[in-house]
Amino acid sequence: MMNAQTTKIALLLAASAVTMALTGCGGSDGNDGNPGEPGGEPAGSIHKLNLDITKVNYENDSPVVTVFATNEDDLPIVGLANLEIKKALQLIPQGATGPGNSANWQGLGSSKNYVDNKNGSYTFKFDTFDSNKVFNTQLTQRFNVVSAAGKLPDGTSVPVAEMVEDFDGQGNAPLYTKNIVSHEVCTTCHVEGEKIYHQATEVETCISCHTQEFADGRGKPHVTFSHLIHNVHNANKAWGKNNKVPEVAQHIVQDNCQVCHVESDMLTEAKNWSRIPTMEVCSSCHVDIDFAAGKGHSQQLDNSNCIACHNSDWTAELHTGKTAEKKAVMAQLGMSATLAGQEDNTAVLTVSVFDKDGNAIDAATVQDKIKRLETVTNVGPNFPIMGYNKSPGSGAAKIAKDLVKDGALQAGVTLVDGKLVFTTPALPFGAGDTDTAFTFIGLEMCSTGTSLTACTVDSATTSMKAELAFGTKSGNAPSMRHVNSVNFNTCQGCHSDTFEIHKGHHSGFVMTEQVSHAKDANGKAIVGVDACVACHTPDGTYASGANKGAFEMKLHVIHGEQGVIKECTQCHNDFNLDAFKVKGALATSAGKYTTPITATCTSCHAPESIGHGLENMGAIVNGDYVQANQAAQSETCFYCHKPTPTDHTQVKM
Repeated sequence: MMNAQTTKIALLLAASAVTMALTGCGGSDGNDGNPGEPGGEPAGSIHKLNLDITKVNYENDSPVVTVFATNEDDLPIVGLANLEIKKALQLIPQGATGPGNSANWQGLGSSKNYVDNKNGSYTFKFDTFDSNKVFNTQLTQRFNVVSAAGKLPDGTSVPVAEMVEDFDGQGNAPLYTKNIVSHEVCTTCHVEGEKIYHQATEVETCISCHTQEFADGRGKPHVTFSHLIHNVHNANKAWGKNNKVPEVAQHIVQDNCQVCHVESDMLTEAKNWSRIPTMEVCSSCHVDIDFAAGKGHSQQLDNSNCIACHNSDWTAELHTGKTAEKKAVMAQLGMSATLAGQEDNTAVLTVSVFDKDGNAIDAATVQDKIKRLETVTNVGPNFPIMGYNKSPGSGAAKIAKDLVKDGALQAGVTLVDGKLVFTTPALPFGAGDTDTAFTFIGLEMCSTGTSLTACTVDSATTSMKAELAFGTKSGNAPSMRHVNSVNFNTCQGCHSDTFEIHKGHHSGFVMTEQVSHAKDANGKAIVGVDACVACHTPDGTYASGANKGAFEMKLHVIHGEQGVIKECTQCHNDFNLDAFKVKGALATSAGKYTTPITATCTSCHAPESIGHGLENMGAIVNGDYVQANQAAQSETCFYCHKPTPTDHTQVKM
């Protein structure tokens, strides 16, 4: 039973809660406590399980929670066996646990003790709670309801589901709750309904478990949600540290806070992150600071003085300013380019620079501000025949050339009428797709704040919008690779529209409308990632196939390693199966090649897991280059299989 006695701390919490209520109204999914009335026959099938808390009341100071379950057709579900209130919590207000501390959820208990009312509703009671906790009806209460995947008594399969709802201490909508990021923002990267980590499928569940209390109780400050979430989305990550020392992370969002921190009317505390700075949060990104030791910052043993220096506006400006500055720099210059094949098999590349209004300018006027203007040229957009290294087929490697580096014009590059001009070495032009050459262009500028500046040894730099040019030897219209399989908005949804791809080794390529060469039905530019095949060739990249570097495989490999992409529909809006008709073999290990359909499939699935002898279907797996190329159009996969983004296992019937 929860302890409902009034104590000094309880009075403090109550007073704090009233104060907090005045700063924000509304909340998550609380309601007025009136339960919905079920109707109709119970669900016969369940493709989606919907959970809702329809009533919260109290008996002897202990909550009684009614949960209602329906399927995708809003039919009630009877017989759930794996239902639980994983966490019951209350929100300890800001400052209640110490000056400067943020509001944090306090765990009160959990319950698997429920009655199936046989009408779609389930009534939970709590036998025990942590007797050391003070239940306070003045505070916001949270219930995290989870149903594990399983079966009904009649054998009907039940998918996993979870939800979180907040209430006041009387079972009504809360006056205040702490919602800073939304589940909807997370699902721009994480597929809906798939576990994020452990068993959690929604960010609210993660928050309900990874509380400050949970972290402090284990002596691991880095596992509290506000610290942990930055670790795995920022730039560095090494587990095992404590004492509020920064941890490491995957380089996903490039310090762009606004990828996740998206303001919404539904988020009552969207600006909490800048309004209430704490050591626990700040040390998750600022890896050069140790507050306790006074390293990289004046020594701080608690959060009481943080707000004295770090006021909300300044904190927000510091964290959003970097992205705003980057966008401002990117908007100042653009490029266009032409590529013209010549009789001697060379191609003339001409790059023009434009100002923010789209007017051509003399490239010489900004040359000293160019850190690197890089070009990569290949032949055959649908199936490039020049390898990253020399291809065993054409004997040629891609043409990588810096036109400008560190403000200096490079050898073989000239300025003609304010345009940069470079003539490639002879290219392996041929018939059909190989009549077309294409060049991917990256531009990296030296910058300070929002200004372009002359380059120095230690200049900060910004990658600009990339450009793509096509040209043919024949003078006919170029062939172009399809861009209708991947919804590029999903790329930007995860990485943002300022994401600098491969910056460091390359100039950095920002994939925006400048690399578009097709429009959708509404006339909007379709931004493709097809330019990447200039380097991610069928022969692989620097490892000649050992890292499955061919474009058809590399994105599957790298996103699979991250563990975020679990469904084809997260990236694909379609599968252009006809694209395989113009492909040859792909390098799937060092110097070894696999027929293209099989190679693409095995970038996600181990060959032995596909379920039948691939060689019997015409495939060559990790075989000889010539043999695999000759067999490239002999695969019979699509005689039976008809994969779609929503069901890539679909078979023709």
